[in-house]
Amino acid sequence: MMGRTHYAADVNAEAIGKKVRVAGWVHRRRDHGGLVFVDLRDRTGLVQIVAEPENPMFATLDRVRAEYVVGVQGTVRARPEGMVNPDLASGAVEIVPDEVVVYAESKTPPFNVPDAEQVDELLRLKYRYLDLRRPTLISNLILRDRALMAIRRFFHEHGFLDVETPSLARSTPEGARDFLVPSRIQPGHFYALPQSPQIFKQLLMVAGIDRYYQIAKVFRDEDLRADRQPEFTQIDVEMSFMDREAILTMMEEMLVTLFQEVLGVSLEQFPRMTWKAAMTQYGSDKPDLRAGPPLKDLTSVAQGLGWEVFSQSEHVVGAHLIGYQPSRKELDGWVERARSLGASGLVWIVRGPDGSLRSSAAKWLGEDGLLKLAEAAELASGDTLLMAAGSGWAPFEVTGQLRLAFARENGRLEPGWRFLWVTEFPLFEWSEEEGRLVSAHHPFTMPHPDDIERLTDDPAAVRSEAYDVVLNGTELASGSLRIYQPELQAKIFEVLGLSGDETAEKFGFLLDAFQYGAPPHGGIAFGLDRLLMLMAGADSIRDVIAFPKTARGTDPLMNAPSEVSDAQLAEVYLSIRR
Repeated sequence: MMGRTHYAADVNAEAIGKKVRVAGWVHRRRDHGGLVFVDLRDRTGLVQIVAEPENPMFATLDRVRAEYVVGVQGTVRARPEGMVNPDLASGAVEIVPDEVVVYAESKTPPFNVPDAEQVDELLRLKYRYLDLRRPTLISNLILRDRALMAIRRFFHEHGFLDVETPSLARSTPEGARDFLVPSRIQPGHFYALPQSPQIFKQLLMVAGIDRYYQIAKVFRDEDLRADRQPEFTQIDVEMSFMDREAILTMMEEMLVTLFQEVLGVSLEQFPRMTWKAAMTQYGSDKPDLRAGPPLKDLTSVAQGLGWEVFSQSEHVVGAHLIGYQPSRKELDGWVERARSLGASGLVWIVRGPDGSLRSSAAKWLGEDGLLKLAEAAELASGDTLLMAAGSGWAPFEVTGQLRLAFARENGRLEPGWRFLWVTEFPLFEWSEEEGRLVSAHHPFTMPHPDDIERLTDDPAAVRSEAYDVVLNGTELASGSLRIYQPELQAKIFEVLGLSGDETAEKFGFLLDAFQYGAPPHGGIAFGLDRLLMLMAGADSIRDVIAFPKTARGTDPLMNAPSEVSDAQLAEVYLSIRR
């Protein structure tokens, strides 16, 4: 009977009275009132098959079990009154079979596919081919396919070329650890799997490709979490002869198009915010705009109140919690949480429904001091203010975390998609581990034109032409204008502590390329898996990847990574210290 006329979801009221052929897996089988019912599942959904005892196919249907692979031919009829299932596309109809073929039987599965979401994830990943039969995961893969189609169509319509770059490259210092691949032909030499196609796409701009994109697989040997994998997919983009504003506008248009075509969602124009403004207002370089009002910088008021704790602090910052009247136990909990985030303490002010003020610092600030702080923070009746004091960005980061925690834990996150651009990141950041300045993004990022002269005397203060896309508190993409002048690139390497010999060894080919006419260019890379995770409403990027690794970077299905034989190691001149 091979060959089907309909997918399950296509069998609807329009097919009543018609003969159809469907195929798929037995989702559930049940007996009721002498009838046998089978829910047949394919990638589009479910359709109900029903046979009465006198039906020649009754015995065949009666013996099928969960996850058998079957084909069914039969006539579509309306379900009896009161038996319609509005949650299914095929819920108004059922199929009366005249032919049933069992293509394959199934062992008893290690878990019940319809209830797999309740099963331990490690077991589901070991049997990922069963887990992928779940409608939720199938829906996520369909979403991924539709998104990639929309993305490719957008870039094609805007004159971009899809160019593949090598997966075997050389190791370069880009931040995370490389996955290394030993060379059998060149003993003692290693390839590195790319952390990004960064250098190759810049060389494509030098070559004159002008507009490049790639759905690129990239690899980073780093500690994992819910939204990270050792191998993941980027939407990688590079453009020549476009300034920052033009790049941001085009990439914003791509996201607007994607959400409209795939989710049917119309996005508003993305706000812009400098890195410094994001840190000052939200205590984070990836602000979640859904979590209530921004932070309040109360430094100027607090330092004039005569209390040592405030007057000797560089910054005093408050998180404004609207309509929140916490108990003393809850307030103690916020203090402990602030300390766990690195704060030495936390000052709270609660304004009662009658406008009265109470505070953990009332005896030092007095009624007048509390009133001044409450007015500066625009604290209304029924609101609470949590304040941290300290130096640097610490008080902003602590109160930013408290602001976010309050919104998440109290159902205060506003619904919707809140995008924004964060711009002008620092060009460098200090690495305690290495004891030196390192690139905040990567060493090819263009310095802000107003700060180039500071590279020599105050490099830590130099801003960059880098930009991130943030959605609901998650970084989706990072990009920048690139350095295209060899002298400026060499200066950046000097600030990073790379000697002339090291620069020539690691990046000589790029600097050489710039000697032959490099255009002004810039680009961006989106984390596709992270973007799809948010679009699908999933908890982890593992839910939008067909065959992901665990949080420990292992693959239970293939049992990878695995040991290899001594003979294989000898071929690449390696041995394992045991």
